[in-house]
Amino acid sequence: MVHVVVAEKPSVARDLARVLGANQRREGFLEGNGWKITWALGHLATLKTPDEYDPALKRWSLEALPFVPERFELKPVDEGGDRKAQLDRVAALCREADELICATDAGREGELIFRYILEYAGCPERPHKRLWLSSLTEQAIERGFEKLKAGADFEHLHDAARSRSEADWVVGLNATRAYTVRYGGGGVLWSLGRVQTPVLALIAERDDEIRVFDSRPFWELRTRYRDALFKHTGDRFREEAPAQGLLAKVTGEDLVVVKVEKKRESTPPPLLYDLTQLQRDMNLRHGMSASRTLAVAQELYERKLLTYPRTDSRHLSTDMVDQVRATLAGLRAWRPETLALLASYIGAADEGARGPRGMSKRVFDDAKVTDHHAIVPTGRVEALSGDHGAVFDAVATRLVQAFLGPRLQDVTTAHAEVAEVPFRARGVVVTDPGWSELEPKQTKKPQARGKQRAADADDDKQVLPPLERGERGAHEPSLHAGKTKAPRPFTENTLLAAMETCGKLVDDEQLREAMKGRGIGTPATRASIVETLLSRGYIRREKKALRVTDLGRYLIAIIADPVLKSPELTGDWEHRLGEIERGELDRAAFMRDVAEMIQSLIDHGLSPRIEGDGIGSCPLCGAEVVEGRGAFGCSKWRDGCEYRLAKEYRGATVTRAAARELLSRGVVLRPVEIDGERRVLCCTKRGAPIDVAPPSRDAQRRRGARPRNKR
Repeated sequence: MVHVVVAEKPSVARDLARVLGANQRREGFLEGNGWKITWALGHLATLKTPDEYDPALKRWSLEALPFVPERFELKPVDEGGDRKAQLDRVAALCREADELICATDAGREGELIFRYILEYAGCPERPHKRLWLSSLTEQAIERGFEKLKAGADFEHLHDAARSRSEADWVVGLNATRAYTVRYGGGGVLWSLGRVQTPVLALIAERDDEIRVFDSRPFWELRTRYRDALFKHTGDRFREEAPAQGLLAKVTGEDLVVVKVEKKRESTPPPLLYDLTQLQRDMNLRHGMSASRTLAVAQELYERKLLTYPRTDSRHLSTDMVDQVRATLAGLRAWRPETLALLASYIGAADEGARGPRGMSKRVFDDAKVTDHHAIVPTGRVEALSGDHGAVFDAVATRLVQAFLGPRLQDVTTAHAEVAEVPFRARGVVVTDPGWSELEPKQTKKPQARGKQRAADADDDKQVLPPLERGERGAHEPSLHAGKTKAPRPFTENTLLAAMETCGKLVDDEQLREAMKGRGIGTPATRASIVETLLSRGYIRREKKALRVTDLGRYLIAIIADPVLKSPELTGDWEHRLGEIERGELDRAAFMRDVAEMIQSLIDHGLSPRIEGDGIGSCPLCGAEVVEGRGAFGCSKWRDGCEYRLAKEYRGATVTRAAARELLSRGVVLRPVEIDGERRVLCCTKRGAPIDVAPPSRDAQRRRGARPRNKR
């Protein structure tokens, strides 16, 4: 009897073979002890392109869209290459097996890799079993083979994986062809995608907010009393004169403390790591990209140092209590002084010793563990350095922190008055650092000197002197002058957070957890989305910041249909894929919705072609645009529509043909205030400035974009 096991990567196949005793090397698989262990190389099969269904579709045209196959077909990822040869070998072994076991990564994408292989092999309904692992230690592998599951139990996971793959193909291919044909003059290939385009829109919108941000001066009244910084509790002043007036009022008058409030704050340990939070912290602390963090975590998983990294859970199951205790004991060689803090927990052997902290729902919660639990160490320790050391230390430290006490701090708020003008000071004293004692120390930035340092002091971090209600005394009032600051550009850290919560920047840990199911992409795909946008020249890195390029800004400007740019809708799709995975939604219904959406995009989402001598449709109300003596304007101006396109713009004449082109892109000429000066800029309907001329072919090459071949 031949047992065939299909792993996702050669390294995993070697680990499985070592445990099963399959030690004889063959071409494309390992054999022995009744087992044949083979492997994929990531995706070996993929969906065919339209022209492979119909050669006539090699020519791109709007008339042929949308194209949605009645039945999707597969092809090898690389015809004639090593991956094709391995695909044929794995397919043959699947057909020959007496017992077939799927051992690809335990998740949506791993399931799809295996099911595509079965379909390519001509046996998509082939009965098989599923090996489900979150760790590659010898003990975990042995336990996994003892508890093999029926492949039929994962049909819903397969449905979700196939739906995601086919939906992305339908939206990406049809939208790319539609926009390239409609707006690809000069050989430009516009690449759109169900997930990548909303992410690009997020970055473009943030950059546009920064570009048009009007930095304004402000003045803030402060005073120093007994080395404590007090701030005026009223609004900041937009003009200096009233601020100076209030300063004069309090100068020379005593400060009187009217109330002192004290309270104890307790902050629980942070949740364990999922992939997204690990990527965010590595980007924030070490500048590592999301893709690099995933690659390092995957290597540590394959070296049996960490559990499975592609997870969106930040909890462990309740049956892992003893396993975690053993893991912490195994980490003694990593940092003995740190593990000493947990000696009582590690050494506990009886039920009574497992206190509330050990079984805390912040750590062990079955309801919040789906396919995989949080990323934790396995207990094995190796000498690591560089990125590998940084990632391992972060994960191991977070596990230890989870069992330490809360951070306790006393917060004091002092209220004072000077000549009936209210002031407030706030100070914090940490009484017990608890888990925060293990937080990495942040490198302090050089502080300004003298008065500037005093003016910029953070009153939330100051230690207040003992203050009593009713005390009074001299103080040192001053005005602090500053300017409002533009929003910060996205970094991978903040972009991953926005993707996780549908574009909404949410700092609260529990609220982020609640919104996870409706995020953009999945923990395993978010890094690749960023890399795709970089490789196509739509965004660029500026140190840690991610900025949109002219190419990316232009693409967002020409996309009229908000469906393709909506983070909320894309997040809703991810939520529905989760419902398919749980068996709560029919896959066929989801795919019908996808087909209807792309049909609507082709029919109505593209800006309409203007036939004959017409100019176009008003981008504000949709009515016909007519030509006047000095401008093109909306024909419904009598009804209140204010759209107007002047014939002179920045010294250039806007011709009838140019007006048609601008209108086809939904462009509005709108006044915008920049640096205090009123200017008229080309804007989208939302008011974001854009460049109306598409980047040249040479400019695209310089930015790394791929021009479309002429047809």
